[in-house]
Amino acid sequence: MGYLLLEGGAEFGGRMRDPDLKAIELAGGFDAPIRIIPTAAAPDNNHQRAGNNGIRWFQSLGAKDVISVPLIDKVSANDGSIAKSLQDAKLIYMLGGFTGYLGETLKESAAWDSVLKAYGNGAVVAGSSAGAMVMCEFYYDQNQGQVIEGLNLVPHSIVLPHHNTFGQSWASRLLEIVQVTLLGIDEQTGMIDDDTQTWTVYGRGNVTLYQNRQVETYEAGKAFSV
Repeated sequence: MGYLLLEGGAEFGGRMRDPDLKAIELAGGFDAPIRIIPTAAAPDNNHQRAGNNGIRWFQSLGAKDVISVPLIDKVSANDGSIAKSLQDAKLIYMLGGFTGYLGETLKESAAWDSVLKAYGNGAVVAGSSAGAMVMCEFYYDQNQGQVIEGLNLVPHSIVLPHHNTFGQSWASRLLEIVQVTLLGIDEQTGMIDDDTQTWTVYGRGNVTLYQNRQVETYEAGKAFSV
């Protein structure tokens, strides 16, 4: 099994280099194939620009093999060449944007099957903001005002992205309607798991854990279990 990286948003700058460099290391180093999924930016036709931003970012960190795959809808999510590219990747990074669109596009697709195969073979699966949200068992769709089933790489959890700006405001409502662990992740901050199911915080801010009626905050370098 590989590794998971959940990030709180405001990717591609500043202290986000801390979790991203760790992800590159876990993926095998600067020669490891990195594939960016820009799907969440497709509804407002921003996927190409966002994907290119991701390419430039990872190249600036030293990565040599970075591609943004043209996965923008259900048809491309079932494209064989895209699925093959993802299956061969060692770091798969899902961008932020429209959470519900990303979740529904990937759900039960050939692309997502390939992501799971890559993860099973040791790859790092990462997501920022919406990308992190869909990785959990559930996500909060702000547009619908509903809790939706996610892709369930992180069971019994919901990510609150941008926790230090607006994500914290979701906590009280979600605690009333769903009995899971809430993971409040600040911007430019990430949390990475290991083979003992322990998570470590990297980056500028904190991760706030809402679990068992308790609220605990962890700064960079601190570890915790979910």
